Amino acid sequence: MSQISTSKNGTRGAEASREPGDMASVFANFRQYLMGWGTQGRAGNTVDQFRSGLAAPQFNGVVRVRSVSAEGVDVAAVRKEFANVPWWWWVGPDSPEDTAGFLRRRGGRELTALPVMVRTLDEPADPGTVPHATHTGLRVEPVRDDERLAEFVRTYRASMGVEPGLEAEMTRIESGREDNADIIRLAAVRNGRVVGTTVVITAHGVAGIFLVHVTEAHRRRGVGAALTEAALQVGRQRGMRCAALVASPAGEPLYRRFGFTTTSEYRLFGFPA
Repeated sequence: MSQISTSKNGTRGAEASREPGDMASVFANFRQYLMGWGTQGRAGNTVDQFRSGLAAPQFNGVVRVRSVSAEGVDVAAVRKEFANVPWWWWVGPDSPEDTAGFLRRRGGRELTALPVMVRTLDEPADPGTVPHATHTGLRVEPVRDDERLAEFVRTYRASMGVEPGLEAEMTRIESGREDNADIIRLAAVRNGRVVGTTVVITAHGVAGIFLVHVTEAHRRRGVGAALTEAALQVGRQRGMRCAALVASPAGEPLYRRFGFTTTSEYRLFGFPA
């Protein structure tokens, strides 16, 4: 992972002085999107958590400790909530700074750290960043019907390495989200087939960009760039102040080309079953 400018407790580092937008709004946007995957847990009011029941950790987890100190969290109760499903505990700057150490003392293991990247939406992308669709045979369009939604989910499900047996339930949850009015799903289509995906949630003044995936056969052919530019355009059209995302190591260089800067990070923790 390249140059994440954060301290070990997830606080913002040197690049934060240049960060655009309101980071509280960015994390509120992220929480809304993630928690839309499942129901709120019953482990008390000290954490924001969601449980879809899907056997993939991306769709179950804790996204914030709401108390002033993590010491008030009943980790045993939280772990009970997630019995029988894989899950992650997300630790970002919207949780108390002692959260990571607290989780380690209770058996948590840090799995990875992912940069949170942000850019303002007051300027378009550099024209050289996005390939011309007429030259590539690619178009990016909103997902508008159930058939396309099923293909959209199949595309990112396969790219994520999620088991095919979960696909129908993933599609059902996507179609039934209570915040679907805030969400635009964008499909990159070539020769009539979906070859890339992204989801944009426009909430709290932020265009949150999620599930950027490209099929293996179409990678390094401009699909990710076209999806990113289309996601930024959605944010502008809906009047958002900034765009934000959590980058993978492979995606981070692309987002830097689009003007995103690293402002903080999420640290993902897991617990033994």
